[in-house]
Amino acid sequence: MSKKLPDPDAGETKATKEAKEVRDAQEAAGVADAESPAETPAQQRERTLKQIREQQNPDQGPEQARAGKASAQIPVHDWSNPLRDPQDRRLPRIAGPSGLVIFGVTGDLSRKKLMPAVYDLANRGLLPPGFSLVGFARRDWEDQDFAEVVHQAVKEHARTEFREEVWQQLSEGMRFIPGDFDDDNAFEELRRAVDELDASRGTSGNYAFYLSVPPKFFPKVVQQLKKHGLADAPEGSWRRAVIEKPFGHDLRSAQELNALVHDVFEPDQVFRIDHYLGKETVQNILALRFANQMYEPIWNRSYVDHVQITMAEDIGIGGRAGYYDGIGAARDVIQNHLLQLMALTAMEEPASFDAASLLTEKLKVFRAVRLPDDLGEHTVRGQYAGGWQGGEQVRGYLEEDGIDPASTTDTYAAMKLAIDNRRWAGVPFYLRTGKRLGRRVTEIAVVFQRAPHSPFDQTATEELGANAIVIRVQPDEGMTVRFGSKVPGTSMEIRDVSMDFAYGESFTESSPEAYERLILDVLLGDANLFPRHQEVEESWRILDPVEEYWATHGKPAQYASGSWGPEEADEMLARDGRSWRRP
Repeated sequence: MSKKLPDPDAGETKATKEAKEVRDAQEAAGVADAESPAETPAQQRERTLKQIREQQNPDQGPEQARAGKASAQIPVHDWSNPLRDPQDRRLPRIAGPSGLVIFGVTGDLSRKKLMPAVYDLANRGLLPPGFSLVGFARRDWEDQDFAEVVHQAVKEHARTEFREEVWQQLSEGMRFIPGDFDDDNAFEELRRAVDELDASRGTSGNYAFYLSVPPKFFPKVVQQLKKHGLADAPEGSWRRAVIEKPFGHDLRSAQELNALVHDVFEPDQVFRIDHYLGKETVQNILALRFANQMYEPIWNRSYVDHVQITMAEDIGIGGRAGYYDGIGAARDVIQNHLLQLMALTAMEEPASFDAASLLTEKLKVFRAVRLPDDLGEHTVRGQYAGGWQGGEQVRGYLEEDGIDPASTTDTYAAMKLAIDNRRWAGVPFYLRTGKRLGRRVTEIAVVFQRAPHSPFDQTATEELGANAIVIRVQPDEGMTVRFGSKVPGTSMEIRDVSMDFAYGESFTESSPEAYERLILDVLLGDANLFPRHQEVEESWRILDPVEEYWATHGKPAQYASGSWGPEEADEMLARDGRSWRRP
């Protein structure tokens, strides 16, 4: 048996190959006299590549060349996917490297909505792997304690199923900062935590500061962020402020708060949360109107008789006496939620679906709103009295814990508004909201005029009402179209019927919570669904005269818990020959 000898031409040795590669590179680049007998092939290759780089960048020194090479290889702040077509809508938008700091993280809003929404976004793959969550509150907690609180909140309130691998990745980026809002040491600790997360989690200096705190603390928190340099983003990064309602309690306070916040953050860095605008059905108002030819031709004064916008709650104030008393239903709901719903219902078609175009059209509506001449006849406020609701005896507003028995705060508010423009001239918009009403529901009802002539006998149409398109915002998200149809039988009898569209039945994917969409939009910098400061101020211009009138004219009317509001509200519509729709 003979042993096979190594082939001397089995190619070349490794050193020979490397030397050949160097010569080829030299010839390709036109580098002369690079070869030196004293250099190894590896050294020759390195020197040749260095000369090639210097030829390509003749004005750069070695340090600049290295920095340029690093920046070219690792684009720190460009998160766009080069493989994705911008026109491809099949893939969801995913936030880039970022973190969220929640002030007031121990409150109900944070526990029931914000922290579960963050987990749901992570569970759906819409947050970056290094996403970080920082809590700030007056608790003597460690990071592990905070993570346990978030874990419990997620288990109780998350919309999506719990997955351990998602939780582990998310929990690694959680930090907690104990302290008061006027504690400089706490904000210094927050700044150090942000810097540490930049290094350990790769957040790249991108942070949103969520002010889930009572409005009286907004100025202090914003000033502290400025004082400690947290509002100043590193070059190529961003910082944003998220502010919960109410944004002021009248026009003057809103203007003062806007000025203070804009002294720290630019207007496009401030995101004012109105969670109703994050609901799928609210966004569907625009789709319904502007993506369908069948509705837009009749969406005007020639066919619409009136519009009713209702937000009813079947609960009382609960433990919110300290916040609610002195604020009331009109400031709490009409100034933001209902006026925004009215603007989306009444606005003209925007040039495109972006923040600037939507703002332009909504401002046109707000500036065209006219209050009735007689506020006493066309506005109503009320307070719920004791009664039976949901099978149990409930207390009236003035009997609730923490409420002054002489309080004139409204728990029910209704008003009639007009929009003076070509589309809506002469069409009244009726807005109402209240607590302890018949059921929990939010809806927009566009009620159409009756047919100008009916060939049927009066008895054949006595059960026929007006046609209506009803957009249900909650709880049964969808839309109803009400129209007349013949009753089966030998006689020509016509009765109202309804045709329903429900999100839960038409789509396989359940609607995300409003806060999921809104938090993701903040991280993406998409302001389409956030009221800008001009909208806030215009809304207060509408409501302030009503509040001033109520402050000097009588007391709120009483209505029984479980009813649909005070009799005065029914009389308000009856004077116009109309009645409230029963949701």
